[in-house]
Amino acid sequence: MTYLFIHLGEDVVIHSDEVIAILDWRIIEKSEIMAAFIDRYKEDGKVIDIGKKFTKSIVITTETVYVSPLSSLTLKRRANVVADLEQIEE
Repeated sequence: MTYLFIHLGEDVVIHSDEVIAILDWRIIEKSEIMAAFIDRYKEDGKVIDIGKKFTKSIVITTETVYVSPLSSLTLKRRANVVADLEQIEE
């Protein structure tokens, strides 16, 4: 099995198989459920804020929520490249 990675910004890289969802940050402003979800992860110390003041997306993984300065579109493209590479290897 080959492990492929996705760069989320700054010096943060994760395994592609850990990703559950990549969402635009604005969804939290519009969704009380998503805001509550993020707050719960913050309470548990499971939110890693890479973006600081330049937040554009959130990446939900099996264990952690990452707040990224990269757009969700950019991250989804990177994830799609990883998925394409995984298919080629099979």
